[in-house]
Formats: sequence, C-alpha cells, structure tokens
Amino acid sequence: MSEGDEDERGFFGERFAVPTPLPISQPPEAPKPHYLGHRDRLRERFAAVGAEAMADYELLELLLFRLIPRADTKPVAKALLMRFGSISEVLGAPVALLQEVKGIGPSVALDLKIIAATARKMARGEIAKREILSSWTQVLEYCRTAMAFEQREQFRILFLDKKNTLIADEVQQTGTVDHTPVYPREVIKRALELSATALILLHNHPSGDPTPSRADIDMTKTIIDIAKPLGISIHDHIIIGRHGVASMKGLQLI
Repeated sequence: MSEGDEDERGFFGERFAVPTPLPISQPPEAPKPHYLGHRDRLRERFAAVGAEAMADYELLELLLFRLIPRADTKPVAKALLMRFGSISEVLGAPVALLQEVKGIGPSVALDLKIIAATARKMARGEIAKREILSSWTQVLEYCRTAMAFEQREQFRILFLDKKNTLIADEVQQTGTVDHTPVYPREVIKRALELSATALILLHNHPSGDPTPSRADIDMTKTIIDIAKPLGISIHDHIIIGRHGVASMKGLQLI
C-alpha cells in the first residue's frame, strides 16, 4: 500500500470515527413530600407512647394515613374535629356531612363509616360484658357514637337482664327530623319476648339540643306505668344531641 493510500485511510478514518457517547444526564430527583417523614414520626410516637399521650387530631391523622395515601392529612384531621367536635362524633357523622369537609371524598367517607361500624361493635361488646349501671360512661359514649349525628330521630332500647347486663340493643323506631312514633305497648311486648327485667330508653334529637320535650316526658311515664306491674324497671331515658346528653333520671323528670 502506498504512502498516499495510508494518508487517505487515515483521513477518512478520523473523519468518520464513531464519537464517544456523552453521558446521559439524569433528571433531578423530585423532593419527597414533607408529610412522608411526618407520617413515620407520628407512627413511631404512637408506638412509643400510646394513644393516651396523643392529641385527638393526631389519632385521626393516623386513621387517615391509609385512607388518603398521597396528601397531608393533618389539615383534614383538624377540619373534621372542628366540624364535629371529637373523634367519636367524626365517626358517628353521616356520609353526606363528612363529605362537606374539604379533603373527604365519597370513598374516604365510606371508609370512615366502616371504621365507625367496627368501633361500635367493639363498644357494644364492652358494655355487653359488664353490669350496665356500673359502666355508665362507656354506655353514654357508645350511644353518642351510634346516634348523635343521625339526621332522623331514632328510638333505641337497651334490654337488660336481672343482673343489668345487656341482652339486646335495638332501634325500635326511626322517624323524621323532629319526631319518632313510640308505641309503649310494643316496647313492653318486646321486653317480655326477650325476658328483659329492665330497660334503658334512648333517642336522639337531630337539632342538637338534648333537652327533653313535654312529649318525651309523658311518653316515658306511660312506658313506666305499663312496665311496673309486669316487674320491668325503666332505669333511664337518655336523650342524645350533638351538643350533649340529657338523662331524665338525672334531671329528676322520672
């Protein structure tokens, strides 16, 4: 091969040499949302100190972590408590009212109601194991959770045996926003069917004010008059509202 051929080969070899590939630049890593570290810290705190040492909004946050996986749940938890007042009242609130809070959609509202149903089962299990009159705080908390935010009046009865332990918890009637028809003879009939020897009557006031009406008092006295000759005691009639609980016995109305 001549010297000219070598020069030509070298010329074209350099000209058409495969260039060295440039390194591919990686896109900058997106910063992690600030709430992820907060979630880990809150879980660790719960594991370390337990529920009693935590604020209500923090416990509600812990519930919302699983329901709202990609958002900061602290403002949602605080908004729920501001709207309803307590964790038990948040869980007792109807789906429609829950969805009025920013950040709570239909699926999250339904999930909260599933949690509420589980909590009610647990609470009812607790009072079912105990003598009711010695567990009054748990009874009131259970009833508030179950009824305080119902949009229609419910008339509920706790049927007790001779040891004042729970036989059954039944909603006997559901009415309108301000009235529930109650039939005293049906109340006593059901008590006899269950062999109950004592009753606790309950109903809610959707208006929020638990003050007993004249009709509430008269109806309760009628039930007492029918029950007494049959050996059935009426321990109390409790009225539940969003703003509190009223005991007719405590108010000396019965």
